[in-house]
Amino acid sequence: MDKVKEYFEGVKGKRVAFLGLGISHIPLIKKYCAYGARVTACDMRSMEQLGADIDEIRGLDIEYHLGEDYLKGLEKFDIVFRTPGIKYFLPEIQAAVSSGVKVTSEIEMFFELCPCKIIGITGSDGKTTTTTVISEILAKQGYTVHKGGNIGIPLFPIIESVKPEDIAVVELSSFQLISMKDSPQVAVVTNVTPNHLNVHKDYQEYIDAKRNLVIHQSDNSRTVLNADNDVTSGVFKKDVKGELLEFSTREMPQKGAFWDKKTGEIIFNDNGKKTVIMNRKDIKLVGDHNVENYLAAICAVRGLVDDESIVCVARTFGGVEHRMELCRELGGVKFYNDSIASSPNRTKAGLLAYNQKIILIVGGKNKGLNYDELGTIINDKVKYLICMGDTGPMIKQCTMKAANYDSEKIGIFEVEDMEQAVNKAYSLAESGDVVALSPASTSFDKYRNFEYRGRDFKEKVNNLK
Repeated sequence: MDKVKEYFEGVKGKRVAFLGLGISHIPLIKKYCAYGARVTACDMRSMEQLGADIDEIRGLDIEYHLGEDYLKGLEKFDIVFRTPGIKYFLPEIQAAVSSGVKVTSEIEMFFELCPCKIIGITGSDGKTTTTTVISEILAKQGYTVHKGGNIGIPLFPIIESVKPEDIAVVELSSFQLISMKDSPQVAVVTNVTPNHLNVHKDYQEYIDAKRNLVIHQSDNSRTVLNADNDVTSGVFKKDVKGELLEFSTREMPQKGAFWDKKTGEIIFNDNGKKTVIMNRKDIKLVGDHNVENYLAAICAVRGLVDDESIVCVARTFGGVEHRMELCRELGGVKFYNDSIASSPNRTKAGLLAYNQKIILIVGGKNKGLNYDELGTIINDKVKYLICMGDTGPMIKQCTMKAANYDSEKIGIFEVEDMEQAVNKAYSLAESGDVVALSPASTSFDKYRNFEYRGRDFKEKVNNLK
């Protein structure tokens, strides 16, 4: 009997709680009920507030624990599933851990039982594009690829269909990694910079969460690190147990991928044996930061695919929604949706990708980040700055106090919402201009997530006449 089947047959009669009734837990509740587990569904929302979210599990033999005290009494369960949005170090969660309860998550159980190779990707920026590029390259080579984690579909509900010869490509956030006890066979860390400091206790906790991708690897594993990032080239490098591959745009690594900016060549170096994979001009994606994503992807798939598969994807892959996505051209004005840019570093990378000064829409919820450096970049790369949300005034202030601020070279405007922002941007734009939503902030002041924000931007842009 394989271990997946053995596991599920072993949950009969077990008391299993699911904290948060979202996209990953609904299919798992159905599965655990089918295998005879005694399921309790826990959520802060009332039955009325849950509404259609639980239509798929209505009628199942499950208990509900709803309302503000939904996390109380977890010690009585055998297994507790936590969503990434519920902090692992909450007292109620830790009390359950101390009582011997198996506190886990959808993605942790997938890692524990997955029969195939896993490539795991994390980072403060670039992880979604890198995850997608890796998936596209492997699929081009002919592999059956299961893409999930922080993007795509929940993977644990489909684990019974995963075959040993498949490959799982999994994007992982710090909230998913913070309690991880298994690491993938191939771990990729794109970079680590301050992020989510409104949720994590401090920057060190954030770094430690990311480290969990690497520290549980074996001697037979592969670790891909950014040689140009202080944290990955310093802290993470010390954790590597198996094969280390690095990527850089500054200096040729001993083993890994390098972009020679003088020639444009993207080279893989294996201890002195150098192979030119492609040229920068082969990459369809806009922005030098996406070259780094390809360097990371090349290291991850080396030995699994032919170089031709990499080049084919590079020439044809146009990007992921909400990541510097060209959503409309109207009257010679191009509108880009970069809603994923929820940090100053991400917005900075986006600004540096354009070869002209642009009209920039920023602002959202504050997550404890510093905008001083971004203010300097804005003055260099922006002709009109449109600010909204909680952080709008902060970004405006950082822009105006920057040493290179010149009121005659940049116009700054404050608006109330997305509709005003888009209308203001279009009123200022001339043919040939670029308008970009790149908020440098999370979406949670006005939106459920960055995807809702990006789609609202696109809707407002498409309504322009």
